[in-house]
Amino acid sequence: MLGITILGNNSALPAHDRHPTAQLLTTPEHLLLFDCGEGTQMQLARYKIRRSKINYIFISHLHGDHYFGLPGLLNSMGLQGRTQDLHLFIPEKLKTILELQFEVANAVLPFKIHYHFLLEEGVILEEKKFTVSCFKTQHRIECWGFLFKEKKHPRKILPDECIKHEIPSSFYERLHWGEDYSNKDGEIIKNDWVTKANTAPKSYAYSADTIYDENLADNVTNVSLLFHETTYLKDQEERAAARFHSTTIQAAMIARKANVNRLIIGHFSSKYEELDEFEKEAKEVFENCELAIEGVTYLL
Repeated sequence: MLGITILGNNSALPAHDRHPTAQLLTTPEHLLLFDCGEGTQMQLARYKIRRSKINYIFISHLHGDHYFGLPGLLNSMGLQGRTQDLHLFIPEKLKTILELQFEVANAVLPFKIHYHFLLEEGVILEEKKFTVSCFKTQHRIECWGFLFKEKKHPRKILPDECIKHEIPSSFYERLHWGEDYSNKDGEIIKNDWVTKANTAPKSYAYSADTIYDENLADNVTNVSLLFHETTYLKDQEERAAARFHSTTIQAAMIARKANVNRLIIGHFSSKYEELDEFEKEAKEVFENCELAIEGVTYLL
């Protein structure tokens, strides 16, 4: 399964039983945490997610609603006996903040933290089946978005056709990756005679905090699922710009410009108790849109 579970969908203040930003991406082999606002570990417990399975954490920027939950989460991991390494992809100054907190508390974690600093756009994590890249967003301070992409799926073997064309099983791995087969008589057996295309790779873009910026669309073009912040409704466009945030209509315009498949919106201001209007406004521009609701998993 590939899915995004929303742990926190509010902006700066926890309110209306909504929590600051945190999202969990589940793959068959890994759990990836994007941002870690206050209360994240409580949300992990609430939704019965094993924090010990999280090996990669990505922090978009150093506003508290995106990382204040991280020191507590790391400490709890240690108290629960974690020993496997943990990889943090973070703004460089966050290492100093974390180490100072551990120092004054005389806390020694029983696991190793690998720090990866967000310094330039590009691939920051490469696993066997996926990559994660970072890209800059336009916010009041340096801020990063993240792009998860499955690697190209191998083609599916058609066993009956392979037997018909007398292709040995030892060649099947090469067929998976599109190679033609040449038999003992020199005849070329085309790959698409004996294989078929697999499902298309999935992708997810987490755009983090940002002012309306059309250049963002270039970084998230054609993704399966895009998360874009919508701190305000459309009548608060000037306020959104002044605070380097976006509105419902602006998020939907980015989704439309980028030709994404689906859009989820969140990072709601605590001034709003009800959220239905957010979805209604965004759908005026981009129909395939949903609210990012805490506890819900959105499949890619």
